Amino acid sequence: MEAAAGPGLWLVRADAFQSVVNRLADSVLDSTETGRAAALRQARDRDTYLAGHVGLRLLLGAYLGVPPVDVPLERLPCPLCEEPHGRPVVRGNPVHFSLSHSGGLCLLAFASTPVGVDIEAIPDAAVAEEVGAALHPRESAELSDLRAEDRPAAFARVWARKEAYLKGLGTGLGRAMSLDYVGAARDAAATLPGWTIGDVAVGDGYAAAVAVQG
Repeated sequence: MEAAAGPGLWLVRADAFQSVVNRLADSVLDSTETGRAAALRQARDRDTYLAGHVGLRLLLGAYLGVPPVDVPLERLPCPLCEEPHGRPVVRGNPVHFSLSHSGGLCLLAFASTPVGVDIEAIPDAAVAEEVGAALHPRESAELSDLRAEDRPAAFARVWARKEAYLKGLGTGLGRAMSLDYVGAARDAAATLPGWTIGDVAVGDGYAAAVAVQG
């Protein structure tokens, strides 16, 4: 694990973290986490999931001063439907956290207020073109104004910002991606009422963002 740029941000590289996962996964993860990992069909997806969740448990245990396996995780009710699949939290909210993983990288965020984080591998042009139409109309227009070769990275940047915000809210993709404007411009911090959203540098081929309430 390595500290990423910004307070409370950590980047986990699944391949570099594999020996730790092999040694600790069975002793620190609960049955829900190991079951979700086992359900993933691709070995790389399983390795990335396990690396992220072992890293999360280790860091939360350090923040709370308890063994990683004893971190009391639960989910809040969804703000949209009140079902228990909202934002994951530590019981009692002594520290807020968020976790995202993509293509062998895991990004974790910790804060004193609700927080969301997202990391995305930059997609090919066809995906960026198709899914970009579901964004806020101003964002779709901004993407259309770019050179074709620049659109996939800009799309990933918008998507990461927006999903980080929605994860912080606790709605995830249950809230339409067209409702909130975060912008496609590079190096431009986005703001939404009560939230600050910023990009996170995680290396070539990826876009990432963090959203913090307050």
